[in-house]
Amino acid sequence: MEQRHLGRTGLRVSRIGLGTLTWGRDTDEHDAADLLRTFWEAGGNLVDTADVYGDGEAEYLLGQLMDGLVPRRDLVISTKAGSVADPDRRVDGSRGHLLSALDASLARLGTDHVDVWHLHSYDPATPLEETLQALDIAVASGRARYAGVAGFCGWQLARAATWQLAAPGSRARLASTQMEYSLLQRGVEREVLPAALDTGVGLLPSSPLGRGVLTGKYRGDAVPPDSRRASGHMAAFVEPYLDDTASRIVDAVTTAADGLAVTALQVALAWVRDRPGVTAPVVGARNAQQLTAALSVEALTLPDEICRALDDVSAPVHRYPDHDWSTL
Repeated sequence: MEQRHLGRTGLRVSRIGLGTLTWGRDTDEHDAADLLRTFWEAGGNLVDTADVYGDGEAEYLLGQLMDGLVPRRDLVISTKAGSVADPDRRVDGSRGHLLSALDASLARLGTDHVDVWHLHSYDPATPLEETLQALDIAVASGRARYAGVAGFCGWQLARAATWQLAAPGSRARLASTQMEYSLLQRGVEREVLPAALDTGVGLLPSSPLGRGVLTGKYRGDAVPPDSRRASGHMAAFVEPYLDDTASRIVDAVTTAADGLAVTALQVALAWVRDRPGVTAPVVGARNAQQLTAALSVEALTLPDEICRALDDVSAPVHRYPDHDWSTL
């Protein structure tokens, strides 16, 4: 699999990443082992997790699989901290919490460092410089090799990245940001992507297949029994992308796939993978068969005319102040 630099750093990662959101909850150890082995054998190295996935079980399971199945040195492990199971405070970006969470992640993963450590969300209740200092301490102590953020809007990302760049050598520059991005969700193009491109931060898109909708599995009234839409705790996650607008985009993706003799999944994934500023979409698969289908996109590059057609049909409405006022 082709590799790309993560942002403006020397770290190289596979241009498709493996997500572990469901590990330890819907994905058991046998399926997880098949997924990791399939990903590794295909040349993938970027594996993304978080301390809250499966209440820590995703990290623990990944750690168990690295103990013999796949060599630790062959993987780029990304994890996240900051989200907390507190209804009154869903995010804790305090330095104390973050560093304690990192130590707990390392224990579950069974490793002395993670390759990329992300802040899971912006915490408005904690001074940003305190939150970012946790990244500096993690990198300086060797517990993390690189640092990033997730869920930061445009101004938050620009502020954080600029703060880190203001003191080169003493602060860890941001390598990456994680945000949802797909043909069904192009909101990051308003301000997040411009901020990332300007500050040299690589984008790791989550839900690059529109939460599974872009595969075409939900066309019409179809609800596959093993799909997220049929799952009690995941149905609400899919519902926002089942409206008429999404249906038109899915139809366009399917038409393009038919014309290229490939699958809708491949078209949707290739589109986001090759967008400016994108380093590696993170794909969550239920089993090795689904993952193999996603990894088959490696050989596909969409023709320019197909990209333009998909851009047009999925174009979000961006007006003032995103466009030059004189064009409005």
